[in-house]
Amino acid sequence: MSGIYIHIPFCKQACHYCDFHFSTSMKKKDEMVLALAKEIGLRKDEFQDEVVETIYFGGGTPSILQIADIRFLIDEVYRNYKVIENPEITIEANPDDLTEERIIELSLEWQSPNRAKLNNRINRLSIGIQSFFEDDLKMMNRAHNVDEAKKCLEIATKYFDNISIDLIYGMPNMSNEKWLQNIETALSFNVPHISSYALTVEPKTALHSYIKKGIIPQLDDDKAQKHFHLLVEKLEENGFIHYELSNFGKENYFSKNNSSYWLGKKYIGIGPSAHSYDGISRSWNVSNNSIYLKSILENQLPSESETLSKTDRYNEYVMTGLRTIWGISLERIENEFGKIYFDYLNQQAEKYIEDHLLFVDDNILRTTKSGKFLSDGIASDLFLLNLE
Repeated sequence: MSGIYIHIPFCKQACHYCDFHFSTSMKKKDEMVLALAKEIGLRKDEFQDEVVETIYFGGGTPSILQIADIRFLIDEVYRNYKVIENPEITIEANPDDLTEERIIELSLEWQSPNRAKLNNRINRLSIGIQSFFEDDLKMMNRAHNVDEAKKCLEIATKYFDNISIDLIYGMPNMSNEKWLQNIETALSFNVPHISSYALTVEPKTALHSYIKKGIIPQLDDDKAQKHFHLLVEKLEENGFIHYELSNFGKENYFSKNNSSYWLGKKYIGIGPSAHSYDGISRSWNVSNNSIYLKSILENQLPSESETLSKTDRYNEYVMTGLRTIWGISLERIENEFGKIYFDYLNQQAEKYIEDHLLFVDDNILRTTKSGKFLSDGIASDLFLLNLE
């Protein structure tokens, strides 16, 4: 199994582009931590024979919790599941939460009541920088400023070897030169992993409203594509491997947690809005803190589920395969899904191969450099309607 994702549904304030589930009220924080711990126990029967390889705190803003809360939840994982030695334990954090005192707290080992020896410490930080320019941070309504972003990286690199930062490109009024400055600043801190995403407009977000009202200019897809290619070129020049559409890592620094999702491993999602996958079906928790807390208090999992058909699994493999360096194994398509799927994939891929957006090497279908930015759109054209 890949691991356990724990969703912390709290933030100090709402970023204008974000459509993830969270609350800006911390009133029920203590109740939520206890409920998350309880759900960890409630789900163990579903995955009792599996071994946990990664623990990932996402959100929301996990760094908003006290260190005691985080350690308590990690201990609950160890109490209920088999965990490999030295798992990857990641916490997402915002720069304004990462004082030197807090970073030291996060980096320390502690005595676990569930094991004879010291617990594995949190060993990976994922920091939401987004930009090193004040105007960008204000436009996105981020809680931190540029000084906090730079200061937290200066300190974090003293205590953590495995650090990832997030950057956003394709923003209004962001020139190519400004985007390159963002990349250069990120590289100056020698972090071994960078996740970078195009700014997207999600329904019901403040960004969607501001663009609709003309307060913020419309996003420019051509600009975003240019930024993407500049990013790929610059990071590859500096020893990063572009292993997934939005992720770049030095050798041995790929995200084990996220790589497991893309490789189709099983995982458990804990907390409101979190998803789980057992290899056959997917389930998802309710995106409502109050309903979630009430259900867990009653020993009920507040989730719905669906069983994935063969076509669903084919489509998901096509999507994740094209986004990664591992590509789509044509042999696996034929053996696991059958001749209809194999023939359809080859037929649909032919035009993209002719246009030099896809290529086949050693029976693996992958995107070319020109096709990487377009991989999601290409994948959707390779999808098959549900035959079942």
